[in-house]
Amino acid sequence: MTLNTAPFADLSPELILDALDSVGLYSDGRLLALNSYENRVYQVGMEEGAPLVAKFYRPARWTDEAILEEHAFVQSLAEAEIPVVPALILPENKTLHHFKGFRFSVFAKHGGRAPELDRAGVLEWLGRFIGRIHAIGAVQDYQQRPTLDIASFGIEPSEYLLTNHFIPAELEEVYRGVVKQALEGVQRGFDRAGEVTSLRLHGDCHLGNVLWTESGAQPGPHFVDFDDSRMGPAVQDIWMLLSGERHEMVAQLNDFLAGYEDFYDFNPRELFLVEALRTLRLIHYSAWIARRWHDPAFPMAFPWFNTQHYWQDRILELREQIALMDEPPLLQGNF
Repeated sequence: MTLNTAPFADLSPELILDALDSVGLYSDGRLLALNSYENRVYQVGMEEGAPLVAKFYRPARWTDEAILEEHAFVQSLAEAEIPVVPALILPENKTLHHFKGFRFSVFAKHGGRAPELDRAGVLEWLGRFIGRIHAIGAVQDYQQRPTLDIASFGIEPSEYLLTNHFIPAELEEVYRGVVKQALEGVQRGFDRAGEVTSLRLHGDCHLGNVLWTESGAQPGPHFVDFDDSRMGPAVQDIWMLLSGERHEMVAQLNDFLAGYEDFYDFNPRELFLVEALRTLRLIHYSAWIARRWHDPAFPMAFPWFNTQHYWQDRILELREQIALMDEPPLLQGNF
């Protein structure tokens, strides 16, 4: 099964329930599909106890070893009392299970809402926990998971889009020229940052992956979905929490770092990477949709993709990023 087929065509409700039965988890038959495009994730009602969450991994995306490496990282965070949701350890001391060609893991159900970043103390609170995540992430490197770099998040994705003719013919040369300029700007950002430490990251630390609770044993933020965890600079887990005008982002960053640096030292030179990393994410995101376009879920979820208007917007977006990447970093200092 390849990435260009319908990878979950055989994942029926019956197969999901049988897969859970195979690891000794007996459902009462209630299944609720949760929001996930990369994998298939379900809330499952159980005959006994609280509902659980079953995650069926997209075939061929990660090796077993890479998935288990992520599980081990998240488990080490949980053992340090950092609020994450690790995969449950089930029969034979396993967190990853195989059933009829699918791989799956099971997690405790954890609710919550997106954090309100404009509330006093919230960004500092988030900073403390992300600082703790990074302190543990820096202890050792991933061996099976990739590194966020220009080649894998910029050059290769843009070449994939062009080679496979996703960009309309009349816009292809414009896109080629703009993405070339954008990647040159990304390289300048990395050059200005110099040598920065690469550590194990959450990797996709946007507000949808942070659940906030007001009560319970651990009120505050809970970090979920480490599926994109990889090696990279610490600022990758920070910049997506910043928004608004420049002065607003500066204030947000100061609040965040007030908590973060209680647990992990932030290298201010990484601020040269903020817009460079945003640019790489924009390029990579379009290629991510393109690679999944033969999965029937994607045309339904992204009907606007691959239209002329979509690519005109992406070109404009990259032009804006080219200008932003040449601006000074958010916090000025002695770099």
